[in-house]
Order: sequence, then structure tokens, then C-alpha cells
Amino acid sequence: MRSRFPIFSRLTYLNSCSHGALSIDVREAYEQYVRDWEALGSPWELWDEKTNQARAAFAELVGAEPLDVAVTTSLSAGVSALASGLRFDGPRSKVVLSEVEFPTVGQIWHAQEDRGARVVHTRDFESEIDEETLLVSVTHVSYRTGERLPVEEITRVAHEHGALVFLDAYQSAGTIPLDVRALGVDFLAAGTVKYLLGSAGLAFFYARRALVESIRPTTTGWFADEEIFAMDDRDYSPAPTAARFQAGTPPIPSVYAGLAGLRLVLAAGVEQTNARVRELTQALADGTSRRVATPEQRGALICVEVDDPAAAVELLQQQGVVTSWRDNSVRFSFHFYNDERDVEAALAALETV
Repeated sequence: MRSRFPIFSRLTYLNSCSHGALSIDVREAYEQYVRDWEALGSPWELWDEKTNQARAAFAELVGAEPLDVAVTTSLSAGVSALASGLRFDGPRSKVVLSEVEFPTVGQIWHAQEDRGARVVHTRDFESEIDEETLLVSVTHVSYRTGERLPVEEITRVAHEHGALVFLDAYQSAGTIPLDVRALGVDFLAAGTVKYLLGSAGLAFFYARRALVESIRPTTTGWFADEEIFAMDDRDYSPAPTAARFQAGTPPIPSVYAGLAGLRLVLAAGVEQTNARVRELTQALADGTSRRVATPEQRGALICVEVDDPAAAVELLQQQGVVTSWRDNSVRFSFHFYNDERDVEAALAALETV
């Protein structure tokens, strides 16, 4: 599979936490989109079929049914649709977040403060979640620290108090096995930019079927309607499925690319990827003399502390090792296409920092 990613002929790529490596499959998918457009003009039936194939592939990845998955342009779009459909004027107005959320998630929930939401960040979910909590919004793996949060336990506590749970799986989907039923979460979102190996412009939003019709998003669009091609501009009747969390016309070029990426992830096998990633992150942690900021309970991302992380990333880049940084650490992230050679190159480059 590594040979399907040309970048490895030139560089040591350890930055999937920022953007997955480009495969020949995704490049070909974009070229196929252009060929279809050029040859057929406006093949909307074909494009709708591609969109539903991508929906089904993501559903397979997370153990859901396709009807329970919305196709969106970003995780932000899905979460915004959810937030717009919740009410904060009742006895439950509290939204509980972790201390390590991605900015878009925190910003969306804090924006709801204008609508009556009370937003708190915590590491002590057991103490913070109570009978006033409407929703717990939690990341699976932190983009800043690489730590993996105990989602099952957080979900158990939330549900015991009657609260809903949203899981941001952007930093875990593709490298950690996901099963929405086993996790127990009510909502889950992820996109294709990172470990799902597509490009920007495509994401997915899962909603537990029993909850869907109780939420009426006001952030919406015509592809969220129950009858898309009724073309009715005098009515709002959201779809009875997770499609109500969609918005406008699907991002067709990104759908082609995202479907190609998802097929690679599924072909590699997430269980096998997870086992491989654990070996490689541990090898990096064991091999460096620097402080590893990421705990052992982690995802595919490991953070190594340095004095000047921005300068360190630039120095690593000069040696052909592609990484990124957050806070006071360099981020190294692994996928099924990485191997021991990448760990060795990273460790050697770190010695020069």
C-alpha cells in the first residue's frame, strides 16, 4: 500500500494528523471526476450515486446504517446543523466539553451562548455532567496532545444524567476502530482531510435514528429536505433521516476523492492499521530522549516536546521529515503507509534539533 503514495519516494511523511498523504487513487478519482464532467456534462444521477457510495463507505467504517449518515462539506457544517436544532431555553441548557477540543467545536458551542447555552470545559466529566446538561461534546483524540479520551465512560456518565453525546472523531477515524453502537454516542462526525485520506470539502455526520426527528436544524439547505426535487421554496420539511443535517449541493469533486480514500482505509483494515500505528508510536516514544507529552492512551498522533517547535518543524522539513507543531511540541502522526524507516528518520532528525 505504501507504494500508492508517491510522496514516500521523496520524503518521510509523518503529518497525517494535518492532512493525509496523496495517493494515486485519489489523484485518479479527481481525474475521473473531470472526465465524467467533460464527457457527460451534468451527470447528476451519477454524482448522486457517488455521494451515496461515500455515505455507505463511511457508515461501514463507523458501524452505522447509511440512512443514519449525512454528507456534509465539513465537520463544522454538521456540528452547526446539530447546534442550530437544539433548544437551550429549557431546564437543560448546559454543554460540557473537554479541555482539548478542536477550535471549531468549541467555537460553535460557545456561539450558542447567545441562544441561552451555558458552556463549560472540564477534565472531570463525572463531576461536571448533571441534570442540567443537554449535551456532552468530546473529541476522541486531541489534535493538540494526541491523548485518547475515554469515550465509553464519558458516554455512560452522560446518559445516566439524560444528556446527549457528540463525538468528534476527526483525529481517530481511519486509525482507531469505531462502532457507534458500541461507543453509545448519539452523534459522531469526521472528515476526509486527515486519516481518511481524501481532501478538504467532505465530511460525514452520524445521528442516532431515534433522535433525528426530535431535532429541527435551522442551519440547513435544500439537500436536507424530505423531497429535494420538489423544489419548494415555501416550506421547510426536513428529511426524516440524518440527511436533515445536510445543507446545499454536495461537494462532488471531494466526494470522488473521499470515496477513493475511504476505500483505501477499508481495504487496509482499521484493526490492522490501529495495531501498526501503536507499534510505530511506541517505537518513536521509546527511541527519543526527549519528553513525550502524549500519554500511553493515545491515537495515531504523538507529541514530543522541544524548546522551539516552529523552528524544529522547519529543521525537520529541511531533512525531509514532514511534521507539524502545536503548543510546545512537534506532532508526529502515523498511518498504515508508515513503517520503521519513518521512525528511524524521525529519531535521527530529532537528534539535530
